[in-house]
Amino acid sequence: MISVVIPTLNAEERLGPTLAALIPAAVDGLVREVIVADGGSTDRTLDIADAAGAEIVRCEPGRGMQLMAGAEKARFPWLLFLHADTVLEPGWHDEARSFIDTVEAKRVSPAAAVFRFSLDDTGLAPRIVEAGVAVRCTLFKLPYGDQGLLIPARLFREIGGYKPLPLMEDVDIVRRLGRRRIVMLRSRAITSAARYRRDGYGRRIARNLSCLGLYLLGTPVEKISRFYER
Repeated sequence: MISVVIPTLNAEERLGPTLAALIPAAVDGLVREVIVADGGSTDRTLDIADAAGAEIVRCEPGRGMQLMAGAEKARFPWLLFLHADTVLEPGWHDEARSFIDTVEAKRVSPAAAVFRFSLDDTGLAPRIVEAGVAVRCTLFKLPYGDQGLLIPARLFREIGGYKPLPLMEDVDIVRRLGRRRIVMLRSRAITSAARYRRDGYGRRIARNLSCLGLYLLGTPVEKISRFYER
């Protein structure tokens, strides 16, 4: 029923747990295929993906381009886009199946779903980040890609899929979806806090907010990408 698409680039440290979290859903018959869209990894990323039985798609680097390349290979009626460093918590597939059943029974209009954001770190700072994301999602219905995106393939094609953007591809697609077609699930998507620990929580939060502000003001994504990676 679901094709999972994961963009990767030198993701050997995090990809294993991300794939392992999909196993119960595969055993249950919900996840039918996993597609790893790789942007040119030079570490063991592809070995890990191959050992897990994932289909590997090689493409140019850039998350928007990689996500679209993976989606074009997908064969099933639902798509689940996940970052390589995002692990879905146990039991996520039960809630996902319930959401899919509701949409397919036409009890709600065609819609996409995202998971609740969480960081794999302890202390006050990560809880503040999580609270901020919850407020952003509640008030503005603006989830990011590290919350996953579960969407009917038909709706994905209808809105034009992901644009070939190196950054902000997640904001772009949810804005085209619109507030009324985004459902917030209770299950958590637990994302690596490595960037926050490396850069410092305050600096990373400020950088993320600056990137969003620049994007909403119409700054070219290429310029935002260079700022984000500094």
